Amino acid sequence: MPVYKAPIEDFAFLFNHVLKIQDHKHLKGFDELTPDLLEAVLEGAGKLVEEEFFPLNRHGDEEGCRLEDNHVYVPSGFAEAYGKYCEGGWASLTADECDGGQALPHMIGGAVMEMLSSANFSLSLFPLLSHSAYMALKAHASEDIRNAYLPKMASGQWTGTMHLTEPHAGTDLALLRTKAKPLDDGSYAIEGTKIFITCGEHELAENIIHLVLARLPDAPEGVRGISLFVVPKFMVNEDGSLGDRNQVFCASLEKKMGIHGSPTCVMNLDGAKGFLVGAPHQGLKSMFTMMNAARLFVGIQGLSQAEVAYQNAHAYACDRLQGRGPRGAVDEHSAADPIIVHPDVRRMLLTQKSQIEGGRALALFALMQMDLAHAADNQEEREEADDLTAFLTPVVKAHLSDIGSEGANLAVQCFGGHGFVREWGVEQFVRDTRICQIYEGTNGVQAMDLVGRKMNLHDGRLPRRFFDKITQSLTKMEAGPAEEFVAPLHAGVTKLQDALAQLATMDLADRGAAAYPAMQAVGTLSIAWMWAEMAHASTNTNMAKIPTARFYFQQILPKLDYLCQIIGHGGQVIETHPIGHVA
Repeated sequence: MPVYKAPIEDFAFLFNHVLKIQDHKHLKGFDELTPDLLEAVLEGAGKLVEEEFFPLNRHGDEEGCRLEDNHVYVPSGFAEAYGKYCEGGWASLTADECDGGQALPHMIGGAVMEMLSSANFSLSLFPLLSHSAYMALKAHASEDIRNAYLPKMASGQWTGTMHLTEPHAGTDLALLRTKAKPLDDGSYAIEGTKIFITCGEHELAENIIHLVLARLPDAPEGVRGISLFVVPKFMVNEDGSLGDRNQVFCASLEKKMGIHGSPTCVMNLDGAKGFLVGAPHQGLKSMFTMMNAARLFVGIQGLSQAEVAYQNAHAYACDRLQGRGPRGAVDEHSAADPIIVHPDVRRMLLTQKSQIEGGRALALFALMQMDLAHAADNQEEREEADDLTAFLTPVVKAHLSDIGSEGANLAVQCFGGHGFVREWGVEQFVRDTRICQIYEGTNGVQAMDLVGRKMNLHDGRLPRRFFDKITQSLTKMEAGPAEEFVAPLHAGVTKLQDALAQLATMDLADRGAAAYPAMQAVGTLSIAWMWAEMAHASTNTNMAKIPTARFYFQQILPKLDYLCQIIGHGGQVIETHPIGHVA
Protein backbone atom coordinates (compact mmCIF):
# COMPACT_ATOMS: atom_id res chain seq x y z
CA MET A 1 0.00 0.00 0.00
CA PRO A 2 1.20 3.57 -0.67
CA VAL A 3 2.78 5.65 2.08
CA TYR A 4 2.95 9.40 2.74
CA LYS A 5 4.65 11.48 5.43
CA ALA A 6 4.20 15.26 5.36
CA PRO A 7 7.61 16.96 4.76
CA ILE A 8 7.23 19.26 7.77
CA GLU A 9 10.96 19.59 8.45
CA ASP A 10 11.65 20.78 4.91
CA PHE A 11 8.86 23.36 5.06
CA ALA A 12 10.18 24.67 8.39
CA PHE A 13 13.71 24.93 6.94
CA LEU A 14 12.47 26.92 3.95
CA PHE A 15 10.33 29.29 5.98
CA ASN A 16 12.86 29.92 8.74
CA HIS A 17 16.24 29.75 7.01
CA VAL A 18 15.77 30.35 3.28
CA LEU A 19 12.75 32.64 2.96
CA LYS A 20 13.28 34.04 6.48
CA ILE A 21 9.70 34.95 7.19
CA GLN A 22 10.67 36.53 10.51
CA ASP A 23 12.31 39.34 8.53
CA HIS A 24 8.78 40.39 7.58
CA LYS A 25 7.17 40.09 11.02
CA HIS A 26 6.39 43.82 10.99
CA LEU A 27 4.05 43.33 8.01
CA LYS A 28 0.36 42.50 8.08
CA GLY A 29 -0.16 38.76 7.87
CA PHE A 30 3.37 38.00 9.01
CA ASP A 31 3.00 39.79 12.35
CA GLU A 32 1.12 36.92 14.00
CA LEU A 33 3.30 34.21 12.47
CA THR A 34 5.56 33.35 15.40
CA PRO A 35 7.86 30.29 15.22
CA ASP A 36 5.53 28.48 17.61
CA LEU A 37 2.48 29.22 15.47
CA LEU A 38 4.30 28.15 12.30
CA GLU A 39 5.29 24.87 13.93
CA ALA A 40 1.72 24.30 15.13
CA VAL A 41 0.28 24.98 11.64
CA LEU A 42 2.71 22.64 9.88
CA GLU A 43 2.34 19.82 12.42
CA GLY A 44 -1.44 20.22 12.56
CA ALA A 45 -1.76 20.11 8.79
CA GLY A 46 0.54 17.10 8.62
CA LYS A 47 -1.56 15.25 11.18
CA LEU A 48 -4.80 16.09 9.34
CA VAL A 49 -3.61 14.91 5.94
CA GLU A 50 -1.87 11.77 7.18
CA GLU A 51 -4.80 10.62 9.32
CA GLU A 52 -7.86 11.88 7.40
CA PHE A 53 -6.99 12.63 3.77
CA PHE A 54 -4.40 10.07 2.73
CA PRO A 55 -6.29 6.93 3.86
CA LEU A 56 -9.10 7.94 1.45
CA ASN A 57 -6.89 8.57 -1.58
CA ARG A 58 -6.87 5.15 -3.19
CA HIS A 59 -10.44 4.47 -2.09
CA GLY A 60 -11.59 7.69 -3.76
CA ASP A 61 -9.80 6.71 -6.96
CA GLU A 62 -11.52 3.32 -7.04
CA GLU A 63 -15.03 4.40 -5.98
CA GLY A 64 -15.14 7.65 -7.94
CA CYS A 65 -18.14 9.98 -8.19
CA ARG A 66 -21.63 9.26 -9.47
CA LEU A 67 -24.50 11.38 -10.78
CA GLU A 68 -28.10 10.55 -9.87
CA ASP A 69 -31.06 12.87 -10.55
CA ASN A 70 -28.87 15.97 -10.87
CA HIS A 71 -27.11 15.14 -7.60
CA VAL A 72 -23.42 14.25 -7.49
CA TYR A 73 -22.21 11.85 -4.83
CA VAL A 74 -18.50 11.87 -4.02
CA PRO A 75 -16.64 8.87 -2.57
CA SER A 76 -17.66 7.72 0.89
CA GLY A 77 -15.58 9.26 3.65
CA PHE A 78 -14.88 12.47 1.73
CA ALA A 79 -17.63 14.43 3.49
CA GLU A 80 -16.33 13.46 6.93
CA ALA A 81 -12.74 14.35 6.05
CA TYR A 82 -13.80 17.67 4.53
CA GLY A 83 -15.85 18.37 7.66
CA LYS A 84 -12.78 17.89 9.85
CA TYR A 85 -10.81 20.16 7.52
CA CYS A 86 -13.38 22.92 8.03
CA GLU A 87 -13.84 22.30 11.76
CA GLY A 88 -10.10 22.68 12.26
CA GLY A 89 -10.17 26.15 10.71
CA TRP A 90 -8.02 25.12 7.73
CA ALA A 91 -10.42 26.57 5.16
CA SER A 92 -10.05 30.05 6.69
CA LEU A 93 -6.26 29.97 7.09
CA THR A 94 -5.48 32.80 4.66
CA ALA A 95 -8.89 34.50 4.51
CA ASP A 96 -9.28 38.03 5.84
CA GLU A 97 -10.15 38.53 9.49
CA CYS A 98 -13.25 40.52 8.57
CA ASP A 99 -14.58 37.35 6.94
CA GLY A 100 -13.73 35.20 9.93
CA GLY A 101 -10.36 34.15 8.58
CA GLN A 102 -6.93 33.95 10.18
CA ALA A 103 -5.21 36.23 7.62
CA LEU A 104 -2.00 34.20 7.45
CA PRO A 105 0.27 34.65 4.40
CA HIS A 106 -0.57 32.73 1.23
CA MET A 107 2.84 31.06 1.38
CA ILE A 108 1.61 29.22 4.50
CA GLY A 109 -1.52 28.25 2.59
CA GLY A 110 0.74 26.94 -0.18
CA ALA A 111 2.53 24.60 2.22
CA VAL A 112 -0.77 23.29 3.55
CA MET A 113 -2.12 22.87 0.01
CA GLU A 114 0.91 20.80 -1.00
CA MET A 115 0.31 18.46 1.93
CA LEU A 116 -3.42 18.22 1.18
CA SER A 117 -2.73 17.47 -2.49
CA SER A 118 -0.04 14.89 -1.80
CA ALA A 119 -2.35 13.10 0.59
CA ASN A 120 -5.47 13.25 -1.57
CA PHE A 121 -5.37 15.20 -4.83
CA SER A 122 -9.08 14.80 -5.57
CA LEU A 123 -10.25 15.93 -2.15
CA SER A 124 -7.86 18.89 -2.13
CA LEU A 125 -9.56 20.32 -5.21
CA PHE A 126 -12.67 21.30 -3.25
CA PRO A 127 -10.87 23.84 -1.01
CA LEU A 128 -8.48 24.93 -3.78
CA LEU A 129 -11.22 26.18 -6.09
CA SER A 130 -13.10 27.70 -3.16
CA HIS A 131 -10.11 29.72 -2.05
CA SER A 132 -9.50 30.99 -5.59
CA ALA A 133 -13.15 32.01 -5.96
CA TYR A 134 -12.96 33.75 -2.59
CA MET A 135 -9.97 35.80 -3.80
CA ALA A 136 -11.77 36.88 -6.98
CA LEU A 137 -14.86 38.04 -5.09
CA LYS A 138 -12.74 39.74 -2.44
CA ALA A 139 -10.94 41.77 -5.10
CA HIS A 140 -13.80 42.64 -7.46
CA ALA A 141 -17.28 42.09 -5.98
CA SER A 142 -19.51 44.75 -4.45
CA GLU A 143 -19.74 45.13 -0.70
CA ASP A 144 -23.18 43.49 -0.69
CA ILE A 145 -21.89 40.41 -2.50
CA ARG A 146 -18.80 40.22 -0.30
CA ASN A 147 -20.88 40.42 2.87
CA ALA A 148 -23.35 37.80 1.63
CA TYR A 149 -20.87 35.20 0.39
CA LEU A 150 -17.35 35.57 1.72
CA PRO A 151 -17.71 34.62 5.41
CA LYS A 152 -19.25 31.24 4.58
CA MET A 153 -16.83 30.65 1.73
CA ALA A 154 -13.96 31.44 4.10
CA SER A 155 -15.24 28.93 6.65
CA GLY A 156 -15.71 26.20 4.04
CA GLN A 157 -19.46 26.01 4.63
CA TRP A 158 -19.84 27.06 0.99
CA THR A 159 -17.48 26.08 -1.80
CA GLY A 160 -16.70 27.86 -5.07
CA THR A 161 -16.09 27.10 -8.72
CA MET A 162 -15.07 28.87 -11.91
CA HIS A 163 -17.09 28.50 -15.14
CA LEU A 164 -14.98 29.37 -18.17
CA THR A 165 -14.80 26.56 -20.72
CA GLU A 166 -17.63 25.79 -23.15
CA PRO A 167 -17.95 22.84 -25.55
CA HIS A 168 -16.65 24.95 -28.46
CA ALA A 169 -14.40 27.37 -26.55
CA GLY A 170 -11.53 26.50 -24.25
CA THR A 171 -8.44 28.69 -24.17
CA ASP A 172 -9.95 31.09 -26.75
CA LEU A 173 -12.56 32.77 -24.58
CA ALA A 174 -13.33 35.20 -27.39
CA LEU A 175 -15.60 32.41 -28.71
CA LEU A 176 -17.66 32.29 -25.49
CA ARG A 177 -21.45 32.17 -26.06
CA THR A 178 -23.09 31.99 -22.61
CA LYS A 179 -25.56 34.87 -22.31
CA ALA A 180 -26.67 37.06 -19.43
CA LYS A 181 -30.04 38.81 -19.75
CA PRO A 182 -30.75 41.74 -17.38
CA LEU A 183 -33.79 41.29 -15.12
CA ASP A 184 -35.96 43.98 -13.52
CA ASP A 185 -34.62 43.31 -10.02
CA GLY A 186 -31.02 44.06 -11.02
CA SER A 187 -30.01 40.42 -11.37
CA TYR A 188 -29.37 38.52 -14.60
CA ALA A 189 -30.70 35.33 -16.20
CA ILE A 190 -27.76 33.20 -17.32
CA GLU A 191 -28.16 30.79 -20.24
CA GLY A 192 -25.47 28.44 -21.48
CA THR A 193 -23.46 25.27 -21.03
CA LYS A 194 -20.06 25.03 -19.35
CA ILE A 195 -17.77 22.01 -19.35
CA PHE A 196 -14.81 20.76 -17.29
CA ILE A 197 -16.18 22.41 -14.14
CA THR A 198 -14.19 21.06 -11.22
CA CYS A 199 -16.39 20.31 -8.19
CA GLY A 200 -19.36 21.85 -10.01
CA GLU A 201 -21.89 19.78 -8.07
CA HIS A 202 -21.52 17.81 -4.83
CA GLU A 203 -22.93 17.41 -1.33
CA LEU A 204 -19.88 18.37 0.77
CA ALA A 205 -21.07 21.95 1.34
CA GLU A 206 -24.38 23.66 2.02
CA ASN A 207 -24.04 25.85 -1.06
CA ILE A 208 -21.83 26.13 -4.14
CA ILE A 209 -20.93 29.58 -5.43
CA HIS A 210 -20.29 29.50 -9.16
CA LEU A 211 -18.33 32.29 -10.85
CA VAL A 212 -19.56 32.36 -14.44
CA LEU A 213 -18.27 34.20 -17.51
CA ALA A 214 -21.06 35.33 -19.83
CA ARG A 215 -21.97 38.05 -22.34
CA LEU A 216 -24.44 40.88 -21.82
CA PRO A 217 -26.77 41.76 -24.73
CA ASP A 218 -24.74 44.88 -25.61
CA ALA A 219 -21.36 43.16 -25.24
CA PRO A 220 -18.72 43.87 -27.86
CA GLU A 221 -17.22 40.87 -29.61
CA GLY A 222 -14.13 39.14 -28.32
CA VAL A 223 -12.72 38.99 -24.82
CA ARG A 224 -13.59 42.65 -24.20
CA GLY A 225 -17.24 41.68 -24.14
CA ILE A 226 -17.10 39.17 -21.26
CA SER A 227 -18.63 39.85 -17.85
CA LEU A 228 -18.36 37.91 -14.58
CA PHE A 229 -21.36 36.78 -12.55
CA VAL A 230 -21.78 35.08 -9.21
CA VAL A 231 -24.38 32.30 -9.52
CA PRO A 232 -25.22 30.44 -6.29
CA LYS A 233 -26.53 26.89 -6.30
CA PHE A 234 -29.09 28.00 -3.71
CA MET A 235 -30.29 31.58 -3.57
CA VAL A 236 -29.22 33.50 -0.48
CA ASN A 237 -31.90 35.34 1.49
CA GLU A 238 -31.33 38.75 3.08
CA ASP A 239 -30.83 37.16 6.50
CA GLY A 240 -28.14 34.83 5.10
CA SER A 241 -30.32 31.73 5.05
CA LEU A 242 -30.62 29.60 1.93
CA GLY A 243 -33.59 30.01 -0.38
CA ASP A 244 -34.75 28.31 -3.58
CA ARG A 245 -32.63 26.06 -5.78
CA ASN A 246 -31.15 28.05 -8.64
CA GLN A 247 -31.38 26.79 -12.23
CA VAL A 248 -27.79 25.57 -12.49
CA PHE A 249 -27.45 21.79 -12.73
CA CYS A 250 -24.90 19.10 -13.51
CA ALA A 251 -25.87 17.39 -16.76
CA SER A 252 -23.11 14.78 -16.76
CA LEU A 253 -19.78 13.78 -15.24
CA GLU A 254 -16.64 13.37 -17.29
CA LYS A 255 -15.02 9.93 -17.32
CA LYS A 256 -11.41 10.84 -16.70
CA MET A 257 -7.90 9.48 -16.72
CA GLY A 258 -7.37 10.49 -13.08
CA ILE A 259 -8.67 12.53 -10.11
CA HIS A 260 -11.64 10.16 -9.99
CA GLY A 261 -12.69 11.39 -6.54
CA SER A 262 -13.27 14.91 -7.85
CA PRO A 263 -16.42 15.53 -9.93
CA THR A 264 -15.64 17.20 -13.26
CA CYS A 265 -19.02 18.41 -14.45
CA VAL A 266 -20.89 19.54 -17.52
CA MET A 267 -23.06 22.34 -16.13
CA ASN A 268 -26.26 23.67 -17.67
CA LEU A 269 -27.46 27.15 -16.74
CA ASP A 270 -31.14 27.37 -17.68
CA GLY A 271 -31.98 30.94 -16.82
CA ALA A 272 -29.99 30.70 -13.60
CA LYS A 273 -30.08 33.88 -11.57
CA GLY A 274 -26.72 35.62 -11.33
CA PHE A 275 -25.29 38.88 -10.04
CA LEU A 276 -22.72 41.01 -11.81
CA VAL A 277 -19.24 41.08 -10.29
CA GLY A 278 -17.34 44.26 -11.05
CA ALA A 279 -18.00 46.39 -14.10
CA PRO A 280 -19.76 45.15 -17.24
CA HIS A 281 -17.45 43.64 -19.88
CA GLN A 282 -14.56 43.47 -17.39
CA GLY A 283 -15.12 39.87 -16.35
CA LEU A 284 -11.94 38.41 -17.76
CA LYS A 285 -9.82 40.78 -15.70
CA SER A 286 -11.75 39.77 -12.58
CA MET A 287 -11.50 36.08 -13.36
CA PHE A 288 -7.76 36.33 -13.85
CA THR A 289 -7.45 37.21 -10.16
CA MET A 290 -8.83 33.76 -9.51
CA MET A 291 -6.91 32.03 -12.28
CA ASN A 292 -3.49 33.47 -11.43
CA ALA A 293 -3.76 32.36 -7.82
CA ALA A 294 -5.01 28.96 -8.96
CA ARG A 295 -2.08 28.61 -11.39
CA LEU A 296 0.46 28.92 -8.59
CA PHE A 297 -1.42 26.27 -6.64
CA VAL A 298 -1.65 23.99 -9.70
CA GLY A 299 2.15 24.04 -9.89
CA ILE A 300 2.16 23.02 -6.23
CA GLN A 301 -0.34 20.25 -7.01
CA GLY A 302 2.00 18.83 -9.63
CA LEU A 303 4.86 19.01 -7.16
CA SER A 304 2.72 17.29 -4.53
CA GLN A 305 2.29 14.21 -6.68
CA ALA A 306 6.02 14.04 -7.35
CA GLU A 307 6.58 14.19 -3.58
CA VAL A 308 4.25 11.34 -2.65
CA ALA A 309 5.49 9.31 -5.63
CA TYR A 310 9.11 9.89 -4.56
CA GLN A 311 8.41 8.80 -0.99
CA ASN A 312 6.99 5.53 -2.24
CA ALA A 313 9.77 4.97 -4.78
CA HIS A 314 12.44 5.62 -2.14
CA ALA A 315 10.82 3.23 0.33
CA TYR A 316 10.52 0.54 -2.35
CA ALA A 317 14.12 1.02 -3.50
CA CYS A 318 15.36 0.53 0.05
CA ASP A 319 13.43 -2.75 0.42
CA ARG A 320 13.45 -4.37 -3.02
CA LEU A 321 16.34 -6.84 -3.45
CA GLN A 322 17.78 -7.18 -6.94
CA GLY A 323 21.34 -8.06 -7.95
CA ARG A 324 24.51 -6.70 -6.42
CA GLY A 325 25.94 -3.21 -6.18
CA PRO A 326 28.32 -2.11 -8.96
CA ARG A 327 31.30 -2.28 -6.58
CA GLY A 328 30.39 -5.63 -5.06
CA ALA A 329 27.95 -6.92 -2.49
CA VAL A 330 26.72 -4.35 0.00
CA ASP A 331 25.15 -6.95 2.28
CA GLU A 332 26.99 -10.26 2.06
CA HIS A 333 24.48 -11.88 4.41
CA SER A 334 21.61 -11.30 1.97
CA ALA A 335 20.95 -13.05 -1.32
CA ALA A 336 20.90 -9.67 -3.09
CA ASP A 337 21.24 -5.94 -2.41
CA PRO A 338 18.40 -3.39 -2.35
CA ILE A 339 18.02 -1.65 -5.69
CA ILE A 340 18.88 1.73 -4.17
CA VAL A 341 22.57 0.73 -4.57
CA HIS A 342 22.26 0.72 -8.37
CA PRO A 343 23.43 3.97 -10.02
CA ASP A 344 20.46 4.30 -12.38
CA VAL A 345 17.95 3.90 -9.55
CA ARG A 346 19.86 6.49 -7.55
CA ARG A 347 19.82 8.79 -10.59
CA MET A 348 16.03 8.53 -10.79
CA LEU A 349 15.54 9.11 -7.07
CA LEU A 350 17.91 12.07 -6.97
CA THR A 351 16.27 13.59 -10.03
CA GLN A 352 12.96 13.45 -8.16
CA LYS A 353 14.40 14.71 -4.88
CA SER A 354 16.33 17.62 -6.40
CA GLN A 355 13.40 18.78 -8.55
CA ILE A 356 10.88 18.47 -5.73
CA GLU A 357 12.83 20.28 -3.01
CA GLY A 358 14.04 22.98 -5.40
CA GLY A 359 10.57 23.37 -6.89
CA ARG A 360 9.04 23.64 -3.42
CA ALA A 361 11.38 26.50 -2.58
CA LEU A 362 10.51 28.24 -5.85
CA ALA A 363 6.75 27.89 -5.33
CA LEU A 364 6.92 29.25 -1.79
CA PHE A 365 9.17 32.11 -2.93
CA ALA A 366 6.58 33.03 -5.59
CA LEU A 367 3.76 32.92 -3.05
CA MET A 368 5.79 35.08 -0.67
CA GLN A 369 6.10 37.65 -3.48
CA MET A 370 2.30 37.55 -3.87
CA ASP A 371 2.00 38.27 -0.14
CA LEU A 372 4.57 41.07 -0.26
CA ALA A 373 2.86 42.66 -3.28
CA HIS A 374 0.04 43.56 -0.87
CA ALA A 375 1.81 43.87 2.47
CA ALA A 376 5.25 45.38 1.80
CA ASP A 377 6.21 48.70 3.38
CA ASN A 378 6.30 50.92 0.32
CA GLN A 379 5.16 51.15 -3.27
CA GLU A 380 8.58 50.30 -4.70
CA GLU A 381 8.78 47.03 -2.75
CA ARG A 382 5.20 46.16 -3.61
CA GLU A 383 5.86 46.79 -7.30
CA GLU A 384 8.96 44.60 -7.28
CA ALA A 385 7.07 41.77 -5.57
CA ASP A 386 4.16 42.09 -7.98
CA ASP A 387 6.55 41.96 -10.96
CA LEU A 388 8.23 38.82 -9.62
CA THR A 389 4.86 37.18 -8.96
CA ALA A 390 3.66 37.92 -12.49
CA PHE A 391 6.89 36.69 -14.06
CA LEU A 392 7.09 33.47 -12.03
CA THR A 393 3.41 32.45 -12.12
CA PRO A 394 3.49 30.78 -15.58
CA VAL A 395 6.86 29.22 -14.73
CA VAL A 396 5.65 27.75 -11.43
CA LYS A 397 2.46 26.46 -13.03
CA ALA A 398 4.08 24.89 -16.08
CA HIS A 399 7.54 23.84 -14.95
CA LEU A 400 6.45 22.38 -11.61
CA SER A 401 3.55 20.48 -13.17
CA ASP A 402 6.03 19.07 -15.72
CA ILE A 403 8.24 18.07 -12.79
CA GLY A 404 5.20 16.45 -11.16
CA SER A 405 4.48 14.29 -14.18
CA GLU A 406 8.15 13.39 -14.64
CA GLY A 407 8.53 12.54 -10.96
CA ALA A 408 5.46 10.31 -10.90
CA ASN A 409 6.67 8.47 -14.01
CA LEU A 410 10.14 8.00 -12.50
CA ALA A 411 8.51 6.45 -9.45
CA VAL A 412 6.76 3.90 -11.65
CA GLN A 413 10.09 3.19 -13.32
CA CYS A 414 11.74 2.59 -9.94
CA PHE A 415 9.04 0.05 -9.14
CA GLY A 416 9.43 -1.66 -12.51
CA GLY A 417 6.56 -4.01 -13.29
CA HIS A 418 5.13 -3.51 -9.82
CA GLY A 419 4.68 0.18 -10.62
CA PHE A 420 2.63 -0.59 -13.70
CA VAL A 421 0.02 -2.59 -11.78
CA ARG A 422 -2.53 -1.13 -9.39
CA GLU A 423 -1.48 -3.13 -6.32
CA TRP A 424 1.28 -0.74 -5.24
CA GLY A 425 -0.70 2.44 -5.93
CA VAL A 426 1.95 4.52 -7.71
CA GLU A 427 0.26 4.40 -11.12
CA GLN A 428 -2.50 6.56 -9.60
CA PHE A 429 -0.01 9.38 -9.09
CA VAL A 430 0.81 9.33 -12.82
CA ARG A 431 -2.86 9.49 -13.77
CA ASP A 432 -3.75 12.15 -11.22
CA THR A 433 -0.88 14.54 -11.85
CA ARG A 434 -1.33 14.56 -15.64
CA ILE A 435 -4.17 17.06 -15.39
CA CYS A 436 -1.85 19.69 -13.88
CA GLN A 437 -0.16 20.19 -17.25
CA ILE A 438 -3.56 20.85 -18.84
CA TYR A 439 -6.03 22.75 -16.67
CA GLU A 440 -5.86 26.41 -15.63
CA GLY A 441 -4.26 27.06 -19.02
CA THR A 442 -2.17 24.38 -20.70
CA ASN A 443 1.57 24.54 -20.19
CA GLY A 444 2.03 25.67 -23.77
CA VAL A 445 -0.29 28.60 -23.05
CA GLN A 446 1.72 29.38 -19.91
CA ALA A 447 4.91 29.42 -21.99
CA MET A 448 3.34 31.86 -24.45
CA ASP A 449 2.14 34.02 -21.56
CA LEU A 450 5.72 34.18 -20.30
CA VAL A 451 7.28 34.93 -23.68
CA GLY A 452 4.48 36.87 -25.34
CA ARG A 453 3.35 39.01 -22.39
CA LYS A 454 5.41 38.89 -19.23
CA MET A 455 8.81 39.41 -20.86
CA ASN A 456 7.61 42.51 -22.69
CA LEU A 457 5.61 44.23 -19.93
CA HIS A 458 6.93 47.65 -18.89
CA ASP A 459 9.74 47.47 -21.45
CA GLY A 460 11.10 44.21 -20.08
CA ARG A 461 11.06 45.24 -16.42
CA LEU A 462 9.83 41.83 -15.17
CA PRO A 463 12.73 39.68 -16.41
CA ARG A 464 15.17 42.40 -15.29
CA ARG A 465 13.73 42.13 -11.77
CA PHE A 466 14.17 38.35 -11.91
CA PHE A 467 17.79 38.44 -13.01
CA ASP A 468 18.62 41.27 -10.58
CA LYS A 469 17.26 39.17 -7.72
CA ILE A 470 19.54 36.26 -8.66
CA THR A 471 22.51 38.62 -8.99
CA GLN A 472 21.87 39.90 -5.46
CA SER A 473 21.95 36.30 -4.23
CA LEU A 474 25.24 35.62 -6.02
CA THR A 475 26.89 38.53 -4.24
CA LYS A 476 26.13 37.22 -0.76
CA MET A 477 27.25 33.67 -1.68
CA GLU A 478 30.72 34.52 -3.00
CA ALA A 479 32.53 33.61 0.20
CA GLY A 480 30.13 31.20 1.89
CA PRO A 481 29.13 27.54 1.92
CA ALA A 482 27.44 27.87 -1.49
CA GLU A 483 30.52 29.36 -3.12
CA GLU A 484 30.93 26.38 -5.46
CA PHE A 485 27.57 27.16 -7.05
CA VAL A 486 28.25 30.84 -7.76
CA ALA A 487 30.22 30.43 -11.01
CA PRO A 488 27.84 27.95 -12.72
CA LEU A 489 24.81 29.95 -11.61
CA HIS A 490 26.36 33.17 -12.90
CA ALA A 491 27.16 31.44 -16.22
CA GLY A 492 23.56 30.23 -16.42
CA VAL A 493 22.24 33.74 -15.87
CA THR A 494 24.42 35.12 -18.66
CA LYS A 495 23.47 32.31 -21.02
CA LEU A 496 19.74 32.68 -20.41
CA GLN A 497 19.86 36.48 -20.65
CA ASP A 498 21.53 36.17 -24.05
CA ALA A 499 18.98 33.60 -25.24
CA LEU A 500 16.02 35.71 -24.12
CA ALA A 501 17.53 38.81 -25.74
CA GLN A 502 17.77 36.86 -28.99
CA LEU A 503 14.21 35.64 -28.52
CA ALA A 504 12.98 39.22 -28.18
CA THR A 505 14.21 40.01 -31.72
CA MET A 506 12.23 37.16 -33.32
CA ASP A 507 8.85 37.39 -34.98
CA LEU A 508 5.71 35.90 -33.43
CA ALA A 509 6.07 32.51 -35.12
CA ASP A 510 9.65 32.03 -33.97
CA ARG A 511 8.82 33.16 -30.45
CA GLY A 512 5.91 30.74 -30.38
CA ALA A 513 8.16 27.87 -31.39
CA ALA A 514 10.75 28.81 -28.77
CA ALA A 515 8.31 29.63 -25.96
CA TYR A 516 8.23 26.22 -24.32
CA PRO A 517 12.01 25.72 -24.12
CA ALA A 518 12.23 29.32 -22.86
CA MET A 519 9.81 28.53 -20.06
CA GLN A 520 11.75 25.36 -19.23
CA ALA A 521 15.01 27.32 -19.25
CA VAL A 522 13.66 29.91 -16.81
CA GLY A 523 12.33 27.11 -14.60
CA THR A 524 15.61 25.20 -14.70
CA LEU A 525 17.65 28.28 -13.76
CA SER A 526 15.14 29.32 -11.08
CA ILE A 527 15.45 26.00 -9.29
CA ALA A 528 19.26 26.18 -9.51
CA TRP A 529 18.99 29.59 -7.83
CA MET A 530 16.80 28.09 -5.10
CA TRP A 531 19.34 25.30 -4.56
CA ALA A 532 22.15 27.81 -4.15
CA GLU A 533 20.00 29.65 -1.61
CA MET A 534 19.25 26.43 0.27
CA ALA A 535 22.90 25.39 0.27
CA HIS A 536 23.86 28.81 1.61
CA ALA A 537 21.24 28.57 4.36
CA SER A 538 21.89 24.97 5.41
CA THR A 539 25.25 25.45 7.14
CA ASN A 540 23.90 25.90 10.66
CA THR A 541 21.02 23.43 10.31
CA ASN A 542 20.60 19.69 10.25
CA MET A 543 19.44 19.78 6.62
CA ALA A 544 21.92 18.03 4.30
CA LYS A 545 21.20 20.19 1.27
CA ILE A 546 24.61 20.60 -0.35
CA PRO A 547 24.90 17.04 -1.77
CA THR A 548 21.51 17.39 -3.46
CA ALA A 549 22.44 20.85 -4.71
CA ARG A 550 25.56 19.33 -6.30
CA PHE A 551 23.43 16.72 -8.03
CA TYR A 552 21.13 19.40 -9.44
CA PHE A 553 24.01 21.56 -10.66
CA GLN A 554 25.83 18.62 -12.27
CA GLN A 555 22.91 16.57 -13.63
CA ILE A 556 19.99 18.99 -14.22
CA LEU A 557 21.34 22.51 -14.74
CA PRO A 558 23.38 21.48 -17.85
CA LYS A 559 20.04 21.09 -19.63
CA LEU A 560 20.00 24.88 -19.74
CA ASP A 561 22.67 24.73 -22.47
CA TYR A 562 20.60 22.80 -24.98
CA LEU A 563 17.41 24.69 -24.06
CA CYS A 564 19.15 27.96 -24.91
CA GLN A 565 20.43 26.38 -28.12
CA ILE A 566 16.87 25.41 -29.09
CA ILE A 567 15.67 28.96 -28.36
CA GLY A 568 18.33 30.28 -30.71
CA HIS A 569 17.18 28.07 -33.58
CA GLY A 570 13.82 29.84 -33.71
CA GLY A 571 10.88 28.12 -35.35
CA GLN A 572 11.55 27.89 -39.07
CA VAL A 573 11.80 24.10 -39.08
CA ILE A 574 8.52 23.90 -37.16
CA GLU A 575 6.63 26.41 -39.28
CA THR A 576 7.78 25.09 -42.67
CA HIS A 577 7.60 21.36 -41.99
CA PRO A 578 5.08 19.66 -44.35
CA ILE A 579 3.26 17.95 -41.49
CA GLY A 580 0.05 19.53 -42.71
CA HIS A 581 -1.38 22.94 -43.48
CA VAL A 582 -4.80 24.49 -43.18
CA ALA A 583 -6.24 24.90 -46.68
